[in-house]
Amino acid sequence: MAVAALASACDLVPSYTRPTVPAADKWSSGTNAQTVAWPSSEWWRGFRSPQLDEFEAEAERANYDLAAAIARVREADAELRIAGAALLPTVGAGASMAREEAGPQPSPGGIIKSPPATASSLSLNASYEIDFWGKNHAAAASAEASARASRYDRDTVALTIVSGVANTYFAILADRDRIAVARANISDAAAVLKALQTEEQVGTATALDVAQQATTLATLEAQLPPLREDLRQNIDALAILIGKPPQELDVTSGRLTALTQPAVAPGLPSQLLARRPDVAEAEAQLIAANANIGVARAAFFPSVQLTGQGGVANASLPSLFGITGPFYSVGAGVTQSVFDPGTLQGQLEFSRARYDELLSDYRKAVISAFGDVEDSLAATEQSSQQVARQVAAVRKARTAYDISIAQLNAGVINLLTVLNTENALFTAQDSLVVARLARLQAVVGLFKALGGGWQQA
Repeated sequence: MAVAALASACDLVPSYTRPTVPAADKWSSGTNAQTVAWPSSEWWRGFRSPQLDEFEAEAERANYDLAAAIARVREADAELRIAGAALLPTVGAGASMAREEAGPQPSPGGIIKSPPATASSLSLNASYEIDFWGKNHAAAASAEASARASRYDRDTVALTIVSGVANTYFAILADRDRIAVARANISDAAAVLKALQTEEQVGTATALDVAQQATTLATLEAQLPPLREDLRQNIDALAILIGKPPQELDVTSGRLTALTQPAVAPGLPSQLLARRPDVAEAEAQLIAANANIGVARAAFFPSVQLTGQGGVANASLPSLFGITGPFYSVGAGVTQSVFDPGTLQGQLEFSRARYDELLSDYRKAVISAFGDVEDSLAATEQSSQQVARQVAAVRKARTAYDISIAQLNAGVINLLTVLNTENALFTAQDSLVVARLARLQAVVGLFKALGGGWQQA
């Protein structure tokens, strides 16, 4: 009966078709003549930093957000097992034994004492709900899609973590480089101040000249505390990402200029959707919501339950395991809601609204994925140009500063011109470090936008 019912079961789940979102033939930013390729799963190794590789390995092993995402996968798998259990019969076993003894009873012939009576039984019982309307199958399908979504969420969290480790590590190196630049500039400014003080003593420099250079030196020294604070905060952030107490981590080596900038060749826009775990997660949630509509529809129809029980029973324990006392019972029941004040209809409307909500989320995820790549391509291109121009600016500022120092010593120019070239050089050097950091973080952003080597199976 169950097989026959299942064979003719009604499928109340709406037919699912992946929503179409227009995709361009090529990227509007970047060089479209690049080789069509995708990042590897360990894209960060392209920066050629052994210390970064160690931090990435520690983050994959000990990050708490990733551990929580893995636990959510196990939760979803357990929910899938629970939902799938409704597709199979439930079988139980029971055993009982009772001993009864009546007290003495008066009778015309005297007091009669009844012998004790023992009743025993062993039984198996089974129940099964015929999934005629596909409710249980739809619930299992929804749970399965949710389990897939949890895996995509785990992969999204992992991608966010490895990108965060790289960006934070680069920010630490940039802070160290900026501190080194500031210290070098302080040393240069102090040397100029000392020379001016000597000249003041012999009458070739004024007190105003000394005061102006002392102001420049004090301004440079005031830049160090914020840089040290930012360095400490970034180190603490990196420690949290790799699952360590902040006081146990310190980064004392490495420079931005020692890193290699890996080349990134983006694939075609039409292939991006299979490369982004967040887009796959959004679609899996949409599939789960679509199946839940079938669950809500099936709730309007009656449920059919089959039950059966069989076993042996006897009033005498020694013959319990014999075959002299078998019993069995079979039954079927139909349950149908007669009066419902709106619960079932409300659940159906909720399921449909939830699907529409997740449909919008999916389309937004797709468009956002395209936007992320476009933004990252533009950032990579423009930051590379910025670094090249800033290198040229530092070179020219250094030349101007050296000339001004020579002319000051020769008495050709006054100190004001030196101060202007000095400030321009110090600003250009600091800006170059910031530009290098922006370029590296733009590359990380592009790797992340392209899915970081992830591919949907």
